[in-house]
Amino acid sequence: MKITPRLKVLRVVTVHECVLWHLGKTLDELAIHFDVTVAGDGVSRYADRFPDVSWEDIPVPRKASPLQDLKCMLRLYSVCKRLRPDVVHSIMPKAGLITAIAARAAGIKVRMHTFTGQVWDTKVGVSRVVYKWLDRLVVGLNSVCLTDSPSQSQHLIEHGIGIDGQPLPVLGMGSLVGVDLDRFNPVSIRAKAQVTRSTLGLTDEHFVVAFIARKSRDKGALDLLKAFALARNGLPYMRLLFIGPDESDGELERLRRDEPTLFEAVIERGTVHNHEEYLLASDVLCLPSYREGFGSVVIDAAALGVPCVGSRIAGLVDSVDDGKTGLLHPAGDISRLAELLQLLQSDRVLLEQLSIQAVERTRTYFSSDVMGRLLVDFYRTQLASK
Repeated sequence: MKITPRLKVLRVVTVHECVLWHLGKTLDELAIHFDVTVAGDGVSRYADRFPDVSWEDIPVPRKASPLQDLKCMLRLYSVCKRLRPDVVHSIMPKAGLITAIAARAAGIKVRMHTFTGQVWDTKVGVSRVVYKWLDRLVVGLNSVCLTDSPSQSQHLIEHGIGIDGQPLPVLGMGSLVGVDLDRFNPVSIRAKAQVTRSTLGLTDEHFVVAFIARKSRDKGALDLLKAFALARNGLPYMRLLFIGPDESDGELERLRRDEPTLFEAVIERGTVHNHEEYLLASDVLCLPSYREGFGSVVIDAAALGVPCVGSRIAGLVDSVDDGKTGLLHPAGDISRLAELLQLLQSDRVLLEQLSIQAVERTRTYFSSDVMGRLLVDFYRTQLASK
């Protein structure tokens, strides 16, 4: 009997953190059906977590660096020629452009990229024009592109980025990998979350707001500090868990020096690898971003019954069902953000209603099992068309 060789999939990311955040449990699903390789900076550290996946450590510079970009492109081209993958699929802006060029040059027929938010959304002038052009170039170089939310697809087509005048496709209702419901299970991690809360000096009296993201202007980190300071006026038991790497280009340090009162009642942490425990130790997630692809941490929190207060922007309007699983405010409206935090602190009935509906919606539409199956089916559809 002739044995048909398994089809090959090459996933390309920028940094190793993307493996867990942006590929996650879908790698397990893909590995059941395909021979899967992941390429990116330092990705092989996850070999034990995903034993059925192969790894290629290739530094992918996140910022513009022509020489390093060229070296990365040549490495990826070499990997494509050696592995001859049937599908090459990238995420993150820099990886998207470099991978598209390398895979096309190597003759790979199914070349995919998933957009997870637009760099140009917060740019002005020439840089905005250039970044938009680069997104159009990525679409043109690939055989198909996805986004991780319907509103992002609509946002892109409104700016002339789509396929034959139509919005880019989305898997299901959005999200990159969905939620691993085994990991984000409140029953299994409640004890750890209680220890985390106690270690942070938090009692049952405290109302805890969590921010878990890159601490940057784009993510609304500076807005949140100001809104939180307003919200806690007269509410001494409100606390902010301010978690994530500092990517503010010095702005946080300037605020710390010039307006130290903004950091009162703020509990700071850098990058954490158990954010599910911090989420469950919180009452509400806050993500006042200016740009998002979907907002994966929103559905992570929702699976644990933690509703989100976020910006009314593309991406978050899909991960947050406004008034049902969380509350949205205009991006940059610090006063309104403060009002919503005060509302949830005072109205525990509303908070509980949002919590229940957040869990139900996430389990129905955004589990990693659902997203994994959708991705496998999409790959097969693209391969059949080629």
